[in-house]
Amino acid sequence: MTMNALPLEGRKILLVEDNFGIARSLALLFKRYGADIAGPAGTLEDALAIIRHGANIDGAVLDINVRDQLVYPVADALRAQSVPMVFVTGYDETFVSPRYADIPCMLKPWNAERLVEVLFKGIEARVSSFQ
Repeated sequence: MTMNALPLEGRKILLVEDNFGIARSLALLFKRYGADIAGPAGTLEDALAIIRHGANIDGAVLDINVRDQLVYPVADALRAQSVPMVFVTGYDETFVSPRYADIPCMLKPWNAERLVEVLFKGIEARVSSFQ
């Protein structure tokens, strides 16, 4: 993946983050790689509403702790649709429930290119599994 490429062009990425500055940074980052943004959702309820209303989400970046609530209900809803996702957190990786050990987790502050690359690989793996 190169800086000039648009590997996420035409892909809808759900962002769930309650910190406005971080949500804005994530949105700008993923738009730079060609993604369409669903959200950013600042609450679990908003994120679940986006999913319920059929946003055709291709991937998601989920903050683990959104307004003092764990994001697991959103992760479960996305899993039900086989949507690849990445957790981001200010906590260490042991904070993530073992039930979600298969979901990549990146610690804040995350490396922007690495975050995009990890989500891109998940999306590509999903697309390959449907072919």
